[in-house]
Amino acid sequence: MSRKITKREFIKYSVCGTCGAVVGLSSLDLLAGGVERLLAVAPSGDQKLWKWSKECLYYIQTPRGMKCLICPNECTEITDVKPGTCRTRYAVDNKLYTIAYGNPAAVHIDPIEKKPFYHFLPTTTAFSIATAGCNLACLNCQNWSLSQSSPKDTQNYDLMPDRVVEEALEAKCTSIAFTYSDPVAYFEYAYDTAKIGKAKGLKNVIVSAGYIYEKPLRDLCKVIDAATIDIKSFSEETYAMLNAGKLKPVLDALKVMKDEGIWLEISNLVVPTWTDDLDMIKRMSEWFVQNGFENTPFHFLRFHPEYKLTNLPSTPQSTLEKARDIAMNAGMKFVYIGNVPGVGEDTYCPKCRKLLIERKGFGIVQNNIVNSKCKFCGEFIPGVWQ
Repeated sequence: MSRKITKREFIKYSVCGTCGAVVGLSSLDLLAGGVERLLAVAPSGDQKLWKWSKECLYYIQTPRGMKCLICPNECTEITDVKPGTCRTRYAVDNKLYTIAYGNPAAVHIDPIEKKPFYHFLPTTTAFSIATAGCNLACLNCQNWSLSQSSPKDTQNYDLMPDRVVEEALEAKCTSIAFTYSDPVAYFEYAYDTAKIGKAKGLKNVIVSAGYIYEKPLRDLCKVIDAATIDIKSFSEETYAMLNAGKLKPVLDALKVMKDEGIWLEISNLVVPTWTDDLDMIKRMSEWFVQNGFENTPFHFLRFHPEYKLTNLPSTPQSTLEKARDIAMNAGMKFVYIGNVPGVGEDTYCPKCRKLLIERKGFGIVQNNIVNSKCKFCGEFIPGVWQ
């Protein structure tokens, strides 16, 4: 069942913590969670698929059952009651379906800088959506209540792709952001929404761990404009123990997006005792430079105790500053510090070192980039500025 909610109720349900302000939206349909099965019984007595489901785009049938081919997890033995590890994919009648389609659990309007994007359409706003579910299981997840849940268990909005675009246009957003949880888990919803948004003149951005296979990623790149990829560490062992994933597929994904011409920014959450090894950060930065990512903005983010790592302290500011210095000494030209207000958030010209963009929170105090160049020395500054 769903019901109409007022703007006041929408803001109440949508805004929390640092999620940003939601203003000027029309009322949306709020759905109750707790749906038990993918199959529902119609009044006629016939079984039908849950409304918020759609056949997946990447899977095969194997002797052991349906096998999902969207990411390196390659989940097999998926049934109508046993989903894939992302909690969004079920099998019915020898077909694989996503149940994360048109039912976002989070809907916000955010400044683009929050994603973070520092070199992509500054001062604009993004209509941000996410369903429950994720194909990783990070112990340090900052959005664990969303990412480690199923769309069956969250309070969702009835917001099909065309309505997302309508709401984004009405709110005068420049882009649609697929964020908070990982859009790989709700790929079909993100893809269809982005396709419609692109046709209507909107930009599309993703915030993702980049844990996805090449074929679906290249297909997605045809309808998105920018991506912030969160690289968890530069260690296969750490990826396995901290995130239940692998490093190599993420590095491969970065190369694919670069090849496809997607505007890229990279983030790295520096988790004490897990990903704060400075030698590892040096190796990671050197890999970026060696593989042509020296102009890619690189954001080191402060960890705050969350989910299963509440025993750890927040990342010391000094560690983040050392990481930033290491990355810049390795040849990265635009390195930032995130989640520490007033520290490491400004953009400087890599040639003349003058201040180009002064930021305060998610706002911009001054911008000295003119026609993609430094106003003072004429150096080209990579980014999408207009």
